[in-house]
Amino acid sequence: MKTLIKGGRVIDPASGKDGIYDILIEDDRIADVAGSISAEADKVIDASGYYVMPGLIDLHVHFREPGFEHKETIRTGAMAAAKGGFTSVCPMPNTRPAVDNVDTLQYIIDKAKDVTKVNILPIAAITA
Repeated sequence: MKTLIKGGRVIDPASGKDGIYDILIEDDRIADVAGSISAEADKVIDASGYYVMPGLIDLHVHFREPGFEHKETIRTGAMAAAKGGFTSVCPMPNTRPAVDNVDTLQYIIDKAKDVTKVNILPIAAITA
């Protein structure tokens, strides 16, 4: 399958790109990035007025699970992160119970496997 993303502002520090480009994706891989691509595609996305960039990383998020699920769960926090363009997040350990032992840390890791494609990298406390 081919997807063509047209006219988005591409910001990619790895390649030094910062400008308006088209991106051709073939079989879930970037095949070309250029000022104008005229290839036929199964799907065309008009990205005019939008940013296109690698996934962002948030090193300080406050997911409320375990203990405060009525405020936010690992799933809802990860979904919000993905909506904002974040592909990796590091939840803080200030939950109840605090993430200060292997069992609680493992609970978060196991729960994170089932929620989204966001990488959830929990931070644990070294003291209670």
